[in-house]
Amino acid sequence: MITHGNEIKLFAGNSNRPLAELIAKKLNTALGDVEVSKFSDGETSVHLGETVRGRDLFIIQSTSYPVNDNLMELLIMIDAAKRASAGRVTAVMPYFGYARQDRKARSRDPITAKLVADLITSAGADRLLTMDLHAAQIQGFFNIPVDNLLGGPTLYSYFAKQISGDDFVVVSPDVGSVNRARKVAERLNCPMAIIDKRRPKANVMEVMNIIGNVDGKKCLLVDDMIDTGGTIVQGAQALVDAGATSIYACCSHAVLSGPAIERIEKSPIEKLVMLDTIQLPPEKKIPKIEILSSADIFAAAIENVYLDKPMSKIYD
Repeated sequence: MITHGNEIKLFAGNSNRPLAELIAKKLNTALGDVEVSKFSDGETSVHLGETVRGRDLFIIQSTSYPVNDNLMELLIMIDAAKRASAGRVTAVMPYFGYARQDRKARSRDPITAKLVADLITSAGADRLLTMDLHAAQIQGFFNIPVDNLLGGPTLYSYFAKQISGDDFVVVSPDVGSVNRARKVAERLNCPMAIIDKRRPKANVMEVMNIIGNVDGKKCLLVDDMIDTGGTIVQGAQALVDAGATSIYACCSHAVLSGPAIERIEKSPIEKLVMLDTIQLPPEKKIPKIEILSSADIFAAAIENVYLDKPMSKIYD
């Protein structure tokens, strides 16, 4: 627990107050006084209601929906802190938005993840704490230290209780999630399968074939992010068609936009387990969904940054 008096300050924007409050509680402190509102024309207004001079500041803000508003809140809060002579400012982004455009997939495409990295750095952040970046190379887009925390241990600890015998298979819903799924399979000591797919256009998936044996098996689909739900739902159906008996799914970031909830409700997925990096509104909390907290990991990471301790001990 943090025991250094008032040298540390935690502030939060509007994107995920429940998680921020839980992190503060784990650290035996309270969120700092900040007013984050809007002018009548929609511009973001920020006012820090207490002194931060020389303090170690942590600003907790996911850049989830509404993405642009939450990103601007983060940038302006960082700027306010630097102009108020904060000692060190760490942006704590449980979910890092704009991460999917991490390279030029086509001519004349932007690399939005790099642009956002530049904006955060230019605003004055000295460090970034985030979880399960969509692409690991985004760490290299920053010229400041980046700690990319892992949500996997929390998720596979949950599913470890449900494994019995050799009838459990971890499944990667696409090639991009193979490394993530492999780590979970190794920790759970079970085999892995891969869904080979072709995506004709954005948010539309066509399943090609399944690499690995899932016939008669319980399957766990592992992904970092679920947005419209197309990939995970079609993957689940492909597993059922290949003879799987039960389908579970897990992710770190539940974006769940557009038709996602309806698709998941109608899908063969029995349970979708996710972390709370994105605040899920009440209307999306269907019985199939279970939410696990990431507050312990973020609280430990914040304490380690504050005390200059290594991050590797968090998962022990």
